[in-house]
Amino acid sequence: MKAIERHHGHRMTRREALARISAASALTLLPLDASRATDASANLSCVVTPEQTEGPYFVDERLKRVDIRSDPTNGRLQGGVPLKLRLFAHAVAGRDCVPLAGALVDIWHCDAHGVYSDVADPGFNTSGQKFLRGNQTTAGDGSVEFITIYPGWYQGRTAHIHFKVRGRSPSGKGLALTSQLYFDEAISDRVYARAPYATGGRRTRNDDDFIYRHGGRELTLALVPDGSGYAARYDIGLRMT
Repeated sequence: MKAIERHHGHRMTRREALARISAASALTLLPLDASRATDASANLSCVVTPEQTEGPYFVDERLKRVDIRSDPTNGRLQGGVPLKLRLFAHAVAGRDCVPLAGALVDIWHCDAHGVYSDVADPGFNTSGQKFLRGNQTTAGDGSVEFITIYPGWYQGRTAHIHFKVRGRSPSGKGLALTSQLYFDEAISDRVYARAPYATGGRRTRNDDDFIYRHGGRELTLALVPDGSGYAARYDIGLRMT
């Protein structure tokens, strides 16, 4: 079992860290049906689901870029199945969903072997590296786009991508939302049968992941084939109070 270090220097195993962060926070995330319009005048029925944990590996890199596959410190490109991800952020008040422009959206995830960048971990040390991390500022329609790879997995967690949205509501109120995105098991089975993902050990599946069980179905990406990889769109709603 690999171990991790938290910011305060306390060393714990990944299992211990996951146990500490398992509790879901306030209900603030509202994913929207990707087939619905994002027009500000659309009157949408939004379904509230729980925000999910940030996890132990968030680093506020402020690294603005679309393609997060490479490490800007050495130019090395991470291997894996290509994934194009479009996220649309919305401010939600009542039944009205308004595109949230000017918000900062971060995503980060592990590589094909379950390793995160910029981490001092007893199992690996990637301090100073910045692969598979990046952020974008939402456009007028609330959208951002990232080019990455299908994430790998590690013991105790199913495949997932972390994301964080920080911005201001139309009234100027500051807001932040953190959650995770998941993948269909049938697609993961196909991806993980390919190099460089093929590894030994028993993979944790969605329904065995205690974080996934708190809203993961609503956070699962609807992937479509895209060249040699996949593409997905996901709509995020932040409730205005």
